[in-house]
Amino acid sequence: MGGSHSREDIDLTSSDEEEEYDEDYDARSPISDPAASAGQRDDDLLRTATPASLEAIDAKLRSLDLKYQRSTAAKLYLHVGGASSSARWVLDERRATYAFVDKASDDSPSTRWFLEIGPGPRVSAPVDSALQLKSNPAQSRADFAAGGSVWALRLPTDAEFRRFRVDYERCLFENTYGVEATDEGRKEVFGADFAAWARPDEADDAVWADAQESLNPPVTAPMRDLLEEFEEEAGDGESIQSLALGALDNSFVVGSSGIQVVKNFHQGLHGKGASVRISGARGGSASAYSTPKKALLMCGETNMLLMSPGEALHSNGVHHVDIETGKVVAEWRFEKDGTDIAMRDIANDSKGAQLEPSGSTFLGLDDNRLCRWDMRDARGRVQTIGSSSESPVLNWSQGHQFSRGTNFQCFASTGDGSIVVGSVDGKIRLYSKSSMRMAKTAFPGLGSPITHVDVTYDGKWILGTTDTYLILICTIFKDKDGKEKTGFSGRMGNRISAPRLLKLTPLDAILAGTDNKFHGGQFSWVTENGKQEKHLVATVGKFSVIWNFQQVKDSNHECYRDQQGLKSCYCYKVVLKDESIVDSRFMHEKFVTGDSPEAPLVVATPMKVSSFSIANRR
Repeated sequence: MGGSHSREDIDLTSSDEEEEYDEDYDARSPISDPAASAGQRDDDLLRTATPASLEAIDAKLRSLDLKYQRSTAAKLYLHVGGASSSARWVLDERRATYAFVDKASDDSPSTRWFLEIGPGPRVSAPVDSALQLKSNPAQSRADFAAGGSVWALRLPTDAEFRRFRVDYERCLFENTYGVEATDEGRKEVFGADFAAWARPDEADDAVWADAQESLNPPVTAPMRDLLEEFEEEAGDGESIQSLALGALDNSFVVGSSGIQVVKNFHQGLHGKGASVRISGARGGSASAYSTPKKALLMCGETNMLLMSPGEALHSNGVHHVDIETGKVVAEWRFEKDGTDIAMRDIANDSKGAQLEPSGSTFLGLDDNRLCRWDMRDARGRVQTIGSSSESPVLNWSQGHQFSRGTNFQCFASTGDGSIVVGSVDGKIRLYSKSSMRMAKTAFPGLGSPITHVDVTYDGKWILGTTDTYLILICTIFKDKDGKEKTGFSGRMGNRISAPRLLKLTPLDAILAGTDNKFHGGQFSWVTENGKQEKHLVATVGKFSVIWNFQQVKDSNHECYRDQQGLKSCYCYKVVLKDESIVDSRFMHEKFVTGDSPEAPLVVATPMKVSSFSIANRR
């Protein structure tokens, strides 16, 4: 637990390892004398290069036949010792060579460019986000994860390092999108309105600066220590699957054999209460209990909807549980125009909807459907759910069935009921609370599926989760009259800022364990206008990773110095557990105490639920 980005940033320079290269040793592969002279001129050009001139530099490299295919001498280091006190970098190869190799003609044409480092090769890995490549310009060095190990490639000159970064970014773009990394290719991928996404180095950060100034104090608060307060064991034979946090008296632990009730305290979750164990369906049918894919609190947290997956993680309906009695009172079917349909996910109408005592509607999502379900019939009356053996039918009250493949994957709602939807193709769409037919704004994908999405209460910030990074998007823009709006209420046009990425360092990507994919990234929990979320949390393997929201938005933050491409933040706190973490999330803001700036963080593993407070420094 603690700040983890510093382990890898140790200066690799040492007297016995960093000898000067021999004067007759060329840092690049041998080439003819005319090309060598041109290469020297190219070095001079690279030393003074700006992002806007990278296209010209690349054209120069192409003419010299140096791009991608030519091997370049460097030093290769291997990280050993993991997170132990003896962890260190060791020199693996003093005169390593690297090359970006085109393997489009091989057996895997979908992945074109590979990074190969020899001799050997020591490393051969596709150029993609799984490398978790992190640049360190001050040391002309790039750290990355490949083959289950952490490596550092140190280039002999600043010019060689710049060339490496240019080539890496180009190979990454071409592998990700399948088009050449040219102006035409970028326009094809991002469109005219997303120039800031296509060329983030040239983008204006004014939107982020304005947002930070209007929403936060001017001084970034330091990340505080995490202190464990409570720990609850799972029951005998129980395996925890997810959490359903309440904002009132109780929260709920969803397990393999039932739903466990726990008490909410200012220090976290504690004290097991009654257990809602579902052994069969309502009406005495013999269907076995199926661990819910989703548990959704409703009606002032007195009711819960349980969504169990059917085929291919889609559900044909939900169980309706009365929490006070601990019984399933209905099994609702999803139906449209007399035909049963399936849903991928369900969500509350808004951020605070679970606290509304009379709520009867909730949102539904499937691959090509976005809708609102109503537990009342078409005439507005609550349906009878007494002893009838037939399942009541949910009323499709609002929504749209899209004819083309939108490939919706996940969604969330704002405080006013606007909806953000993430897709398999990486796109993130914003829908106003009044219409589900056409998105007001559609952000392009960055090449990775969005597996989870969250949004702040005010709708000004979106957090998308992919397997290897989180993407933070600002939805604020000013219309033609200078009025501030969000992408939920109006079309942003070309007034869109570049997003920011939240990543693990290459070392932490390995230390997180074999199941090292991000999931469930979300903001701390706010349900009131004028309140601002303070932290972001996501789960990856054995890590629960926490970012300071205010720090991530700060354009002057140290992480962003000398970065190329989209800005990436590596400053975070880690909660480390002995087994893979199932879920991590902050409790409701009402549980903030004077000793902590944030509500407790709840971390669930298959066998335990732990609560942590973010303590003020003594």
